[in-house]
Amino acid sequence: MTRARTYPGVGTAERHGAPPPERPAVGHGTRGVARGGVAGIIGSAIAGGTGVGVTWIVARTLGAEQAGAFFAATAAFVLAGGLAKLGTQTGLVYWPARLRAGGRAHLLGTCLRTGLVPVAVLSAAMAVGMWLAAPAIARATASDTPQVLAQHTTGLRVLAVFLPLQALTDALLTATRGYRAMRPTVLLDRVLRSGLQLVLVGAAGVAALWTATALPVFAAAWAAPYLPVVVLAGLGLRRIYRAGRPADAAPVPRTERRALRRDFWVFTGPRALASVAQLALQRVDVLLVAALGGLAAAAVYAVAGRFVVLIQFANQGISQSVQPRLAEALATGDTGTANHLYRTATGWLVLITWPISLLVILFAPVYLALFGDGYRSGAPVVVVLACATLVATGCGMVDMVLAMAGRTSWNLVNVLIALGVTIGLDVLLIPRYGALGAAVGLGCAILANNLLPLIQVSRVARLHPFGAGTCIAAALSVACFGVLPRLVTAMTGTGPAGLLLALGLAVPAFAAGAWLLRRRLALDAFTRGKPILKEDS
Repeated sequence: MTRARTYPGVGTAERHGAPPPERPAVGHGTRGVARGGVAGIIGSAIAGGTGVGVTWIVARTLGAEQAGAFFAATAAFVLAGGLAKLGTQTGLVYWPARLRAGGRAHLLGTCLRTGLVPVAVLSAAMAVGMWLAAPAIARATASDTPQVLAQHTTGLRVLAVFLPLQALTDALLTATRGYRAMRPTVLLDRVLRSGLQLVLVGAAGVAALWTATALPVFAAAWAAPYLPVVVLAGLGLRRIYRAGRPADAAPVPRTERRALRRDFWVFTGPRALASVAQLALQRVDVLLVAALGGLAAAAVYAVAGRFVVLIQFANQGISQSVQPRLAEALATGDTGTANHLYRTATGWLVLITWPISLLVILFAPVYLALFGDGYRSGAPVVVVLACATLVATGCGMVDMVLAMAGRTSWNLVNVLIALGVTIGLDVLLIPRYGALGAAVGLGCAILANNLLPLIQVSRVARLHPFGAGTCIAAALSVACFGVLPRLVTAMTGTGPAGLLLALGLAVPAFAAGAWLLRRRLALDAFTRGKPILKEDS
């Protein structure tokens, strides 16, 4: 019997020219996204807070050179682990969701082995390479002091031992999200791992008060939590897999296994390259500022853009929750449900992140002064990056939507274009404008990396994020945190009293507006017992 072929993001109705459903049925799915999104945001906030605590302990305990070596070593560790994951952060969500939605759950075991085994093998090989290359990495990133070089080399080798555990932890937890299970990611990675890191690094810091605790001890304390977490993640995935495995599953023919392996890596391969390009996009601007504008400009730029991490918390939490449900909807050609999920999630994302961006613009001088008077010059950098994040979050998690529609190669091209934009503009503008030039380069790259996939998703999958909830969230945020504070400070001035009065009026006005418009914003999904308003097409 010939199996009907499905096309990512294109359902039967669309192929035959029938219009998509005007009002998708929603309810439990949206509530599931809401619960997972809240859990993801809370977990990410916890991880971010403990990360700040770890950074503070290391900076206060180790000397400046050893602290810098620690941060360089952990950066190399994270980068190597990201490369070893081979883009499976997308494939291990997309394919389990797609197989379950398509009634092919008997292939889930093959799918998981296809994604996890190469990650284990490559991460082990990269761990060996990191161990052998540790002296060269230390010489390239540390000072010429023999003691610092020795400590840095040992720290890198300590981290190399834990590299396979880090890559496998992320891959295993990604696979659990393919089953719509957000709890393992939140509890094991965001809470347990980050909490253990804070406790163990804190213990190392306390020990340093009485003993000569060195960089390798801190590296081991920071990486050790990956051992219990990878074990628990593996057990969690095993339990979820066994619970969802068909009771009468027959052996899978070899030809079907081969076809799935081929399709998995055809889909995931471009995403692996895109992950590398995305890592470069996140780091190359700081390096270019340091090289072309000096270390002082690089420091101003890094501090001024620190608020972007808060935006990433919200985006990551909501995106990881909606990802498997969106993949299932697109796999079955249910464009109506996919559109509803995309628009609802984007509305929530705007409601959370636009107030942050607008407040950062308003309080830029105060925010930068917390790091020292020398950082006040970064206010224009804050404004440029905040405006770019407004556009990016207004597009929603569009790159993830494009990947779930099966267009990972397009995703790769978009990231490469964005990387080219930021490098080209940085080289052109940093020598003259310093940190502001880098902000313009990154801002244009952010626009390219969101507007290009937005056009592609609209044309290919017939999806867009601009539903009623998104528009209402944007208007409410701008009115309460953009227009109202400007009116208040125009009358009272931009001093501390005027800014506090503006904030004191904006927050309750925003809360009241969100409550009154809660049904249009689909906030009823966060409660029980009340129907969720269906969004108009």
